[in-house]
Amino acid sequence: MHTPRVLQPFRFPRTGHSIANRVVLAAMTNKQSHADGSLSDDELAWLAARASFGIVTTCAAHVARDGQGWDGELGVFDDALLPGLTRLAEALNAAGTTSLAQIFHGGVRAPSRLTGLQPWSASAFELDAPNFEPPRPATERDIEGAIAAFASAAVRCAAAGFDGVELHGAHGYLITQFLGTITNTREDEWGGSLERRARFVREILAAVKAAVPDTFLVGVRLSPEVPDMGVTLADSLQVARWLVEDGVDFLHVSNWDSFKPPAAHPDSDRPLTTWFRDAVGPEVPVIATGGVWTPAQADEVLAHGADMIGLARAAIGHARWPLDAATPGWEPQRPPYTADHLRANALGEAFIDYMRRWPDFVRS
Repeated sequence: MHTPRVLQPFRFPRTGHSIANRVVLAAMTNKQSHADGSLSDDELAWLAARASFGIVTTCAAHVARDGQGWDGELGVFDDALLPGLTRLAEALNAAGTTSLAQIFHGGVRAPSRLTGLQPWSASAFELDAPNFEPPRPATERDIEGAIAAFASAAVRCAAAGFDGVELHGAHGYLITQFLGTITNTREDEWGGSLERRARFVREILAAVKAAVPDTFLVGVRLSPEVPDMGVTLADSLQVARWLVEDGVDFLHVSNWDSFKPPAAHPDSDRPLTTWFRDAVGPEVPVIATGGVWTPAQADEVLAHGADMIGLARAAIGHARWPLDAATPGWEPQRPPYTADHLRANALGEAFIDYMRRWPDFVRS
C-alpha cells in the first residue's frame, strides 16, 4: 500500500528533532485565550486534539503588552503566563508531537483599544484598511525593547517545555512592517536598503538563538509577497537566504495558494514553494502552507520542494487529518461545516464564532 510522503517521518538536521509525519498544524488565530493572555481549557483542547500532526504550532502569541493584535490572544510576555504555557507544552509533548510557539508583535496591527497605546511601527504611514490607526515611528528604544522581548519570550517558551519557536515575520505584523518599503521609510540603520530593513528580523533571530538552549528549534515564517506594504518576492527570497546564513532551523513560507505562481511572475510554471527551495538550497527545512486539503495535494507541494506541509483550514475541520489521510482515497470534507462538526473537532464557542466571520465556513 502506498503511504503518502507527507505521512513519512522527518528529522531536523541541526537539532535532530524527529517528527512522525510531515504535517504541521499552522498557527491560527482562535481567540480562545483569556483576556490576560493566559491559556484557556478550550485552547488547550483545540491544540491537544491535533497531536497526531508532526508539529503543532500555537496561535500567534504576543511578546509584549503593546504588541497584542486581537482579543483572546495567547500571551508570552510575562512569567505569570508560564503555568499555562507549561501545561500546554507538557500536554503536546506527552502526546508525542513536536510543539512550537509562534511569537510575534502586532506593530501597527496592535490596536489601542487592546493596548491603551498608539500603535508603533517602523515608520509613520497610512494604509487603506478597516479601523486603521496611523502608527508612530519606532524609537531606538522601541526597537531594542522589541528584540529583547522576543528573546525573553523564547526563553519563557523553552522553560515551559516547547520544542521551539516560530518568529512570525508574515501576514503584515511588525517584522513584515520593517521589511516593506511602504511601511518602512526610515533613513537610519533600520531602513532604506533591504539589508537595513531586514536587520530587525535578523537581530531578533540572533537574540533568540543566543538566549535559548542549543537544542531548541528557531524558525521564521515569511510571506512571499505583501504588495500593500511593499514586500516583494525578490526581497523575500533574499531575506530567506540571509536567514539561512544566520542559522535558522526552518523557513515557513505562507503561500496562501501553494499551487499558483508568484504574483510577480504570473506566467511562470514554478509555484511559490519552488522559488524558495531554489533560493535557499537543499539544507534548510521548508514548511509550505496554503491551499492544501488532500494527501495528494500535500505530496504535490512536497514535490515542489517543501519538506513539511502546513495545514490551516483543513486542520480546523479535521482534527485527525494525519490519521485519516492514511486511508487510501480519503477526501476531507470541505466547508461549510456545522457548529456541531466543529465542536466535535475540539473548537470552543469563541473559535466557532470567529470562524462565522469567514465566508461560507460555518453553516448556522
